[in-house]
Order: sequence, then structure tokens, then C-alpha cells
Amino acid sequence: MEAAERTHWVQWHDAYRDPASPLSKRLVVVKRLIDTVLDEQPGDVRVISLCAGAGLDVLGVLENREGARRRVEALLVEADPTLGESARAYARELGCDRIEVRTGDAAETSQYVGFAPADVVLVCGVFGNLSDLDIQRVIGALGGLCRTGGSVIWTRHRRAPDKTPEIRAWFAQAGFEERSFDSAGDNAFGVGRHVRTAPEEPLVPGERLFTFLPRPA
Repeated sequence: MEAAERTHWVQWHDAYRDPASPLSKRLVVVKRLIDTVLDEQPGDVRVISLCAGAGLDVLGVLENREGARRRVEALLVEADPTLGESARAYARELGCDRIEVRTGDAAETSQYVGFAPADVVLVCGVFGNLSDLDIQRVIGALGGLCRTGGSVIWTRHRRAPDKTPEIRAWFAQAGFEERSFDSAGDNAFGVGRHVRTAPEEPLVPGERLFTFLPRPA
């Protein structure tokens, strides 16, 4: 790939190649939580991933759980076509024919019509790019994406101002119960798992949940 073709997000994913990077350490925690859900739910598991990137979390778990590949159905939504194609290639390599990688805007609720609600919703690498208002909007909409008893796994960096305490409170207000919150030893990131305890809500198509903040020049 020519340098001009490498988008910011493709370059951002390069950090996963370094096992000592915060992204790699965060990925380990996210995969462990997905493993936990698969252990708790022996039947079919439906997964939605917002801004899924190359699918390293879901597909990385399935790489090591051959038996789970037959019972996991997933919708991975990623706007960057290069990362999306990487996820498709990964899924093909694993023989995961129940994984759909959709190139599109994960902020649009219409992406999930016909698939939601899911048993697991991944919102990883998203909250750190949003305004507080948009974070609250996403959390409020998760009642239409996550079934009652299902899990939301989310991440957020902990650089000042650390928003993770507020995010955890917003989840509680939106009808979710916290099951775990993990942070790196240097507080570089936080990873939460919240379970939906409130009734499911209808997913409203045609709504926009968030817009990424401009990146510094």
C-alpha cells in the first residue's frame, strides 16, 4: 500500500503489532471479556461491533476457540475499507461464515436494523473520539442494540480529564449493571463490561448517534 493510501485509522492500527503498546494491552482485556461471555452463554451468541476496525477482538477470540466459530454470529461495522477488508480476510481464513463485515458508518442506527438486539455489543476505540454529549447519546441508544441480559464491552483512554467515572455512571443511569472495570497499571485506558438489566427498547432507524471529534492537525 502506498503511503498516501494509508489512512489515519490504518496507521493507528499499526500499534497492535507492538505487544507492549497500550492498544495491544487493551485488546488483551477486551478479548478476555468476550471469552467470559462465551463461557457464560453456551448457545448461539450474536455480536455487534461499532467501528470494528480489522476485527481483532472478536476474530482474535474465535481464532483460539474453534468450537465457538459455529455459534457466533457477528455484524462488524467499519467505515475504513482497508480495515474492513482485513477483517473479511481474517474471517475467511478462520472459516467464520456467520461474520458479516459491513463497510459503512457505525454511527447510523440503520446499519443494525434486522440484526439488533445482540448478546454482545462492542464499543471499543469509540468513546475517546466523542464529545460527552455523543457518548451519552450512544449509551442511551444501546438499549436498542443490546438485549436484556446482554453485555456491552467498551473502552476509553484515561488521559485527563478522565471520563471513565462519568461513563460508568451514565451506563447505570441507562439501565446497565457494571460487571467489571479494568484499567492498565499506568491508567492508560479503561475497559468496562456492563450488562443490560432494563427492558429492550425499539431501535429507531435513520438516527445518527455520534460524530468523531476533529483530530489535531
